[in-house]
Order: sequence, then structure tokens, then C-alpha cells
Amino acid sequence: MSQTIQAVRGMNDVLPDEAGWWLEFEAKVEAWLERYGYRNIRLPLVEHTQLFRRAIGEATDIVEKEMYSWRDELNDEELTLRPEGTASCVRAAIEHSLLHDGPKRLWYAGPMYRHERPQKGRYRQFHQYGVEALGYAGPDIDAELIVMCAALWRELGLQDVRLELNTIGSPAERARYRADLVRHLEQHLERLDADAKRRLHTNPLRTLDSKNPMVQEVVASAPALADYLGEASLAHFEGLKRLLEAAGIRYAINPRLVRGLDYYNLTVFEWISDRLGAQGTVCGGGRYDGLFAQLGGKPAPATGFAMGNERLIALMRDAGSAPPAKPPRAYVVFQGEGTIEYALSLAEELRRLGYRVVQHAGGGSFKSQMRKADASGAVYALIVGEDELRAGEVSVKPLREPGEQRRIARGRVAEALGD
Repeated sequence: MSQTIQAVRGMNDVLPDEAGWWLEFEAKVEAWLERYGYRNIRLPLVEHTQLFRRAIGEATDIVEKEMYSWRDELNDEELTLRPEGTASCVRAAIEHSLLHDGPKRLWYAGPMYRHERPQKGRYRQFHQYGVEALGYAGPDIDAELIVMCAALWRELGLQDVRLELNTIGSPAERARYRADLVRHLEQHLERLDADAKRRLHTNPLRTLDSKNPMVQEVVASAPALADYLGEASLAHFEGLKRLLEAAGIRYAINPRLVRGLDYYNLTVFEWISDRLGAQGTVCGGGRYDGLFAQLGGKPAPATGFAMGNERLIALMRDAGSAPPAKPPRAYVVFQGEGTIEYALSLAEELRRLGYRVVQHAGGGSFKSQMRKADASGAVYALIVGEDELRAGEVSVKPLREPGEQRRIARGRVAEALGD
């Protein structure tokens, strides 16, 4: 006997009972985005590998060891399943000249792919909503993104999601800092782990958020990035903090927060929950003013964030009751010669009027059909037998409300179902 085929490790099915949570989450998120004036953009799952190498950075974990990449021999090109969405969004904005008539507020959603070790809150196929504000330079739009996140957490009923905030300055400021940081790390080589040593001359800032306690001790005595920031960078950060305080947003400055992608500058932030263990970041983002030019476009400021759907849905489930069930208003059962055609047209007629109607399928006795009608959660059973067929009527039996079964003219069924 051949072995059954299972899902690829780290790429999970969402079964119908769980999908109810996803639908509830997605409906709330998309209504929230619409209220803030963000418009949807749909991006491909597959991009040229070079897009992510140039945008994310050759020396990042994502590019070095997490991307699903392959060579398309037919077209002689390297392709990659997208590991994140910002690079694709900026590529699309450049390709289609989206900023020709002014800044844009955009959002996208869908699966991303990274070849990581699967664990709770971290999967190889995971889902994100990405929110990007393209063409805006000031701290006001950074504040808007953070304030709107806080509003969403309230709407989802989430507690204890905290904000960590930092500024990483301009590329020139980071370059000066990087040189001094490398000198400091080189003085403590024996205390660095393999990842820190590997990144020492390619991406040393990633060492700042190492989770290794021994490396953290080395970082604690390193120079502070804030000491290398110029007047403009500091003014941007002060403006952001002032706006957040005016909006009543609580935050903690984390001077070691740098995010894992090379394209960031100035503002970086993360929303974190302690309810998810090691994978506590549920949303993260920041400013990436240099990415348009980096990808060959006309320079333009930009900022944005992405949030992890699986992690946020897990928090929703912990925080409250299940999403309200949406049972059908009616379940149509039928028995006898010619009744299936009558039942089919009745069900479709009611659906056109906006009712949720399930028609029985698969045969079975009248008794077994009624058991399935009750199990469906329907408010009413609509019964079509040969007598009803001859009379042009339908029997309406309440399943969830008081009342007796009664026969009525087919044209009055919608009236009987109510709202």
C-alpha cells in the first residue's frame, strides 16, 4: 500500500473550524485599513532573486539561508518565493510609476516563505498583512502607522502588546558607528558565537539584537548608536516621540533594536507580546527611505510595517470567545418524486434574496435529513414532499425558535424566514 502524502513541513492547513478565526481577523483588518485610507495592491508570489538580494541585503539571514530560490532553466533566470513584501511593493511602485501623482498608502496580504526551523509562531509558509506609506518623509506618517496599530490591537481585543521603538539614523551615520562597533567586537572575539563572528564584517549591527547571553554582555559595553546620530536624525525621532505621546501611545526605547533587513533607516519599531514565548514579535517595521534608489527608481521616502497573521490570531484566540457562528437561515430537505428539482429552485431563489441556505445532498431518509438539518445549526428546515410539490407550497419547521411546523405558499417562504 502506498504511503499517504502529507503537507510539507512548516506549511500548514487551516481547517474549517480554525478558518473561522481567520475570516474574523481578515474582515476586521481590512475594514480597519479602509478607515485609514490605505488601498490594496496585489503582488506576485514569485520574484527575481536579485530583488531580495539588493533590497534585504546579501549578509542577512533571510538571503543567506532562508529563501526558497531556484533557477528557471527554461528562461535562464533565478527566481524566489517572496520572503517578505516590502521589496515587491517598492518594485511594483517603481515599475508602474505609482508615485507620479503623489504619495500612496498601500496594503497587501498573503503568504510569505522562509526556510526556517518550524516552531510555534514560526512557519515556513506564514501569512502577513503589509502596510506601506510611500512618498511621505516626516515623522507624522511614522506616528500614523504606530497609532493605527494600537487601534487595531484594541479592536481585536488584544492585551499586553507593547511597543519598542528606536532610531538607527542615516546610512552615513550607521557607517561611522559600524566601524567603531566592529573594533569593539574584535576585542571580544572569544566571546562571540558563530553567528556574530560570521556577521562581523558583513552585517555587524545584527549582533546588537543577539539572543545569546554571552554576546549580549559584549554588546552591553559597545558604543551606543544614538551617540553617532546627527541633528536631522535626532529631530525626526523627537518629532515621532512627541506625536506618540500626544496620542497617548506608550512605548519603550530599545537602543538594540535594529530589525533584520538592511533597507531600514531612522525609525524602527516592533510590537511584542509575552504570550507567545520566544516568537513574541507580532508586528514590526520602520522607515526605508533609500530603497527606491537602491532598486533603481527615483529616490522617494517610505515607511511601513508587516504583521504576522498566525501570531495575532493565536492572541485573539487566547483573548476571547470564538467568533460568532454564522449558521444557515434554512436547510432544505426533500422526499419523493420530482421534489429535488423543486427544492433546488427554491434554495436558489432564497439565496438570490440574500439568505444563507443549505440544500440537503447525498440522499437518505426523511428522518436522517432532518437530523442533518438540525446539526447544521439552521434556524428553519424547509420541507418539500410530494404534497407540497403538488400544492406549490413549502413546509416550514422552526428548529431554533418556538413555533409549530406550518405549510405556506412558496411565494411567502422569504416572509416566514424573516431577517
